[in-house]
Amino acid sequence: MARTPGGHYPDGMAYAPDVHKLYASDETGGTETVVDVRSNQRVATIALGGEVGNTQYDPQSHHVFVNVQTRNELIEIDPAIDKVVARIALRGADHNHGLLIDSPDRLAFIACQGNHRLLVFDMSARRVVQSFDIGKDPDVLAFDPALGRLYVAGEAGVVSVFSVKGSTVARIGESRLGPNAHVVVIDPTTHRSYFPLRDVEGRPVLRVMKPG
Repeated sequence: MARTPGGHYPDGMAYAPDVHKLYASDETGGTETVVDVRSNQRVATIALGGEVGNTQYDPQSHHVFVNVQTRNELIEIDPAIDKVVARIALRGADHNHGLLIDSPDRLAFIACQGNHRLLVFDMSARRVVQSFDIGKDPDVLAFDPALGRLYVAGEAGVVSVFSVKGSTVARIGESRLGPNAHVVVIDPTTHRSYFPLRDVEGRPVLRVMKPG
């Protein structure tokens, strides 16, 4: 349907429905690319001042949040003006890459590749409130709101699972799923989790897991 410039190394994406804009993080370019989905045109490029990780939209604040992993910061963007409105230093972060926002509970989960930690960030207080050891090289996070389960997939093949009940976050378990298990998607109807693995004995494999 359309093609638009996405930067040097486009990575995470988030959609802001109020303004009909898509936000794509340019990891090595250090910017956020903004696309108007009605015209399929790039309408802004926001400089973030460092290597960029994942991007998430928060439906309560109507703002977009982005990891700047070489600065150990969480950046807040106002989609109405496409400007950075806050830079939040993350205590205990080292190369914060993965990001997921649990808006009803006012929590953000930040996966750090430098020290293999999961940070629990209070969106209201704007500070890190918990930190957990997780598998090496964490990347994509997924959340099942009905079960209150958070999944953190790592490129080294380890998947970490957490229970989220309001503001209470606790580790459930951790397991080696397979090589390059750095992407996870949840089906909220069946509660199954899907892990596409790039190379298992020479072929791509999709592993489908169900909660115990």
